Amino acid sequence: MSTLSDLVFAQGLADQADVEWLHRLAGDGQLLADLAIADIVLWVPTADDSFIAVAHTRPGGAATLFYRDIVGETVRPQWATQVRGAFQSGEIVDSSSPDWFEEMPTRVRAAPIVRQRPAPGTPPRVIGVVTRHTNLGEARTPSRQQITFNACADDLFEMIGSADFPDMDAPASPRRGAPRASDGLIRLDVDGITTFASPNALSAFNRMGFDDELEGEPLVEVVSEIVPSVREVDESLPVVVTGRAPWRADIESRGVTVSLRAIPLKKNGTRTGAIILCRDVTEMRHQEQELITKDATIREIHHRVKNNLQTVSSLLRIQARRTHSEEARDALTQAMRRVASIAIVHDTLSEGLTQNVDFDEVFARVLKLVAEVAAGAGTSARTKSVGRFGRLPSAYATPLALALTEVVTNAVEHGLAGREGEVEIIAERTEEELIVRVVDTGSGLPEGTVGRGLGTQIVRTLIQGELSGTIDWRTGDEGGTVVTIQIPMRWIASN
Repeated sequence: MSTLSDLVFAQGLADQADVEWLHRLAGDGQLLADLAIADIVLWVPTADDSFIAVAHTRPGGAATLFYRDIVGETVRPQWATQVRGAFQSGEIVDSSSPDWFEEMPTRVRAAPIVRQRPAPGTPPRVIGVVTRHTNLGEARTPSRQQITFNACADDLFEMIGSADFPDMDAPASPRRGAPRASDGLIRLDVDGITTFASPNALSAFNRMGFDDELEGEPLVEVVSEIVPSVREVDESLPVVVTGRAPWRADIESRGVTVSLRAIPLKKNGTRTGAIILCRDVTEMRHQEQELITKDATIREIHHRVKNNLQTVSSLLRIQARRTHSEEARDALTQAMRRVASIAIVHDTLSEGLTQNVDFDEVFARVLKLVAEVAAGAGTSARTKSVGRFGRLPSAYATPLALALTEVVTNAVEHGLAGREGEVEIIAERTEEELIVRVVDTGSGLPEGTVGRGLGTQIVRTLIQGELSGTIDWRTGDEGGTVVTIQIPMRWIASN
């Protein structure tokens, strides 16, 4: 299914700012649907003087009219009059009589979508239409909550037509656990006095220690009463609980955390009140705190592992300098280099919040280590890295770093032994695989065959066993050696 952006740009009638506005409005589609207890559809004009649906949201607490998504469909004849009327007039248009949709009586309200408030005396620039499809087949005597929810939906529809909603000053990405209308809704008047509190909202405040009724009380005073004076609070909290800005904040009291979202209500640009959505997110915040603690613990473990590996590497270096056997010195130096390359991965992991690492950063440090240690007397090696590896999980980063350490080290120590040359590492990443080629300008494979030393065995084990990849050695067309490593990416999330 095409995305909202694809559908809008395909019509060629909107700019990027319009699309961002429509995205923000579609992001609040669930709020509109839950308040209106109706299906919400966003329409944009087409080049052939019709309209196409670019977003659709079903109500959370009522039956939907559209069991199949209508995104991508052109407007149906029974709605075209209201949609076209709202688009051309810049005013809200209601159906004059119940409309029948699949044998269900419905009522349709269409509101123009306006992004910029027009200058006095000039018509608004309408970029689309939002329709509200109410199922009249489930009509019954509405409760006070339903009446209030519908009144809030009416206010928001008017604000959509006057460029007051959505508010671009609101946070673009809600925190996990952002409150919804069904979680709890409080309506404030222009002075911040509570005129309505849903049962869920009242329950949330009761759990924080407020035992009275919210209605008739200034919400800011209620919050001041229940929040301990010794506790540090979010600086935006007073603005949120008075409904003066479209922000979010958390209240914590008696071990209960309630998330708040304020939506100022306006008429012709003048604030008339506010909607406060609230949700008990105590368990969710506890889980987030546990994850933060675990992340910190994991980072500390990586840091300590890195320190221990660096200590081992230093001991191997000291031992290598003290030994009198050339063969033993080489073995100790190689072991030191392998341990140091693993330490680099753990050092990178200790600095981030995820278990994914920027492998380009890791490999740059590994390459510097190899260039410093591997080159012997009479050898001048230049290393060059081309392309990007991207981000990799630690389970892949460690074996790949160790394998490339071996391959590049072998190219410097053996391919370029006693001469001047270059080692080029070329990385190509697609959604299907990661291909790495290590090309040197050295002497090539002796007798055209691959050696069977410890380094080769390590590389084969890491690439084929741990990464499920393949590795191939061959002599280059212009001499030297070309090592090609292919690693499937089907187990790695694309980044």
